[in-house]
Amino acid sequence: MTQGIVVGVDGTEQARAAAEWAADEAVLRGTGVRLVHVKEPSPELLLPFVSREPDESWAEDLLVRTAAELRARYPGLSVTTRLADSGPIPALVAAGEEGELLVLGSRALGSVAGYLLGSTGLTVAGAVDRPVVLVRAHGATAPRGPVTVGVDVRRSADTVLGFAFDEAARRDARVHVVFALQLGAFAGLGPAMVPDIRLAVVPELERSLDDSLAPWQAKYPEVAAVHRVVIGSAGQALVEASGDASLVVVGRHTRPSALGAHIGSVAHAVLHHSRAPVALVPHE
Repeated sequence: MTQGIVVGVDGTEQARAAAEWAADEAVLRGTGVRLVHVKEPSPELLLPFVSREPDESWAEDLLVRTAAELRARYPGLSVTTRLADSGPIPALVAAGEEGELLVLGSRALGSVAGYLLGSTGLTVAGAVDRPVVLVRAHGATAPRGPVTVGVDVRRSADTVLGFAFDEAARRDARVHVVFALQLGAFAGLGPAMVPDIRLAVVPELERSLDDSLAPWQAKYPEVAAVHRVVIGSAGQALVEASGDASLVVVGRHTRPSALGAHIGSVAHAVLHHSRAPVALVPHE
């Protein structure tokens, strides 16, 4: 049995925004929120006389205050807390596996829109076998904007599309599907080649998108869906489309890697530069 929406909190503005987003999502889903704070391990061998009690008291107070704020803002919302000390990555991964969704905060890249996702968040986002949503503080999110989703029509996208349509139905929003075709080096051989490729390939890809969307439009007849094929970088296309989106949905392959968690170059670009919250959805 899952424990609703799990969100990592650490006292930062980003984590607070993530908790508020998680509460909004929990209300839409009719479920609860679990707040998780992970205590950083103290170097006890190097600092044997430093007490951990102040840190633990601060962490417990943080959880209590955050839970109280959410309950006050969302009357009737079930909010539970957990203080974990098994290390940030294993604790967040374990907590994320117990929920429907894991929500984490990300720091904006200075004065420009986007995320600065640290190594811990990046590892967790690539390891949890649940969707992970990254939220930044003070984001220019369009609450009623479309749910934008990137797909590759050459591979199965049902898990990613299903998540996007489900989220759009909850928000009474439309789905904006984007497929980007990255041209190879041959496209630069002459200026006339790109229009020729567009005329030959884009209509076929659009028909493939129609076929991919048909079962989801039948399942969610109340959700309007539009799609487009763009020539160029998929990451750049999704980042540009994030400006008026309420949520951007990107897939992550769950294939194992000797190098550890892998989210892919497109997801990596979107996570770092999207102006809207980003949902990273694992799929085969």
